[in-house]
Amino acid sequence: MALGYGEPMMWRDGEVLSVHRVWGREGGRCAELGVRVVAAPGNATALLPGQECRAVVYETLTGLPAGGERVRLEVSALDRGLGTGGHAMVLTRLDVLPEDPVPGGHLVKARYMPDQLMVTGVDEQGTAHHGLLSAPVGGLTLGGAPVVVADLHSSLPAVLAGIRSWSPGHGPGGPGPARVVYVMTDGGALPLPYSRAVAALRDAGWLEATVTAGQAWGGDVEAVSVHNALLAARHVLGAEVVVVIQGPGNLGTDTPWGFSGVACGDVVNAVGVLGGRAVACLRVSGADPRGRHRGVSHHSMTALGRVALAGADVVVPALPGALGEQVDRQAAQLCAPRALGESHRRVDVPLEGLREALEAVEERTGVRLSTMGRGLAQDEAAFLAAAAAGRHAAELAARLR
Repeated sequence: MALGYGEPMMWRDGEVLSVHRVWGREGGRCAELGVRVVAAPGNATALLPGQECRAVVYETLTGLPAGGERVRLEVSALDRGLGTGGHAMVLTRLDVLPEDPVPGGHLVKARYMPDQLMVTGVDEQGTAHHGLLSAPVGGLTLGGAPVVVADLHSSLPAVLAGIRSWSPGHGPGGPGPARVVYVMTDGGALPLPYSRAVAALRDAGWLEATVTAGQAWGGDVEAVSVHNALLAARHVLGAEVVVVIQGPGNLGTDTPWGFSGVACGDVVNAVGVLGGRAVACLRVSGADPRGRHRGVSHHSMTALGRVALAGADVVVPALPGALGEQVDRQAAQLCAPRALGESHRRVDVPLEGLREALEAVEERTGVRLSTMGRGLAQDEAAFLAAAAAGRHAAELAARLR
């Protein structure tokens, strides 16, 4: 049995029937299409000619096709019914050859993939901010700015709701909301345009800007590493609070180390090295059917307790009942003195006003709160934990103003 080799991709040709929805900013939009399969290989047993499916296309890569166009689709994740990547993906438009782009930067992302693309990195030579980011190690820091580090992309709107809920006394009035920049890492989706939540949060004014780090692409600013993404968020985009989360499509294998969120620990280390204040958003659930994710998920326990060597503010929401007691015990374990690494700092955050802030998210932004298919009513603790982290970060940012 061969190990470590990918299985061949599954291809279909299709005809675009309709454009269901388009989101994002012109030039970098994403669209969901209705497509009818018109050709399949001879050994195909599913997604046969005549069947219809939904497909995702990126304007940056191919342009947006119109009804009647033929497209080539990659369908392996769709065929297997996966939540991660569970669409047909448009590789190319068969009858349209897009024009060459205007030459720009030389930073290649999704490297050596058929759909690799070249972007201008904020940190590449010859750009406006290369000199700034060329400062010697230690010469350019985050200056104590709070950086919220979370596991799941679904935490983003709740973190932002918590940030916006904060004012002295957690009531209305006080200073305006902190300027927030989102850094998307490459643990999940590589294209930032895939996230409808980010598009809606930008349109609502809840996010000031975005940065894509590593192989991820499509942010307002592109960076080679998480470290430069953090520095760019702070010094190029003027962030008062930075939120770092992978893109949509968390990956896990039910093994202690085999999940994409393990990188949260690496981000905490990057924040520590750069002189920022890491704010750990615990992944909490009172409804997940998997025991390893009940209370504080093993993802948070491993990433913060084993991978992160720098200290972080571990934000503990004041949850009631047995769930609150379990989270309290797990947080105490995370914040205990460690033989290897700096101890984390426990921060208890009251829940006053957070439920109301979360209930208002959809009305104010159009984003429906959902994590692993569960909404606010089904798994309130998940969103309260994220909002609590945001509230604490906003308070830290206010101290730096």
